[in-house]
Amino acid sequence: MKSNCFLRFAVFFMLLLPVPPVCAETLTAEEARSFAETRGRELLQTFAEKDVAVKYKKLDELFLNYIDLDYISRFVVGKYWRRMTPEQQKHYRELFTRYALNSYKSFPLSFGEDELNYSISGVKADGEYMLVQTGIDYRASDGKMSTFLVEFRLHKVNGRIMLTDIKVAESSLILSYRTRFYEMIAEADEEMEWFLEDFELLADSVQVALPEDVAP
Repeated sequence: MKSNCFLRFAVFFMLLLPVPPVCAETLTAEEARSFAETRGRELLQTFAEKDVAVKYKKLDELFLNYIDLDYISRFVVGKYWRRMTPEQQKHYRELFTRYALNSYKSFPLSFGEDELNYSISGVKADGEYMLVQTGIDYRASDGKMSTFLVEFRLHKVNGRIMLTDIKVAESSLILSYRTRFYEMIAEADEEMEWFLEDFELLADSVQVALPEDVAP
C-alpha cells in the first residue's frame, strides 16, 4: 500500500538525548515554521516529478542540505562514537551518508500532485530545538483520505536550519535507528572495525538500480 510506503519513507528520515550540536544557534518559531513550509512544499513537488533522474537528484540535494547527517550519524552510535579512532570515525561518516542516500531510494516515492497535502498545526520550543507539528494528508487510489501526524525536530547550526529527528505516532525515528545500530554493534562483539565491515555490506546491500546519473 502506498500509505505504508509513505510512512516507511517518513520513518527513514530520522536526538532526544542531550548530545549538544557544535556551534548551536538560536532558532525562532518563525524561522522554524518558514523552513518547514518551504521545504515541505518543495519535497511534495519533488515527489510529483515525473523524470526519475531529476527527482532523485533533487531529493539527494534536499537530503544532504537539510538533514543533519553528521549529528544523526553520531547519535545513532552513541557511546561507541568515542571508541572509534579518527580514521574509523571518518570512514563511518562516509558509510552513513552512503547508507542514507541508498536506503531512501528503495521506497516508492511517486505521488501525484493531488495525492499529498501538507499543513503545519503548531510550532513549539524544546530547549534549543524547535518542534514543528504537521499533518500530512494522503489520498489513496480509491479516493480515501488518511492523515498522518508528524513532528519535525529542527535546530540551527552555523547559520543553517537542519532536521535532526522525526516523530510519527510518538515514535522517535532516531531512537529506533539507535536501537538498530546498537544491535549491530553487539553482534560485532563491540569491535568497531568488525561493525564497520558489517555496516559497509549493509550500505551496499540497500543500493538499488537507478539511472546512472542519479546513482550515489
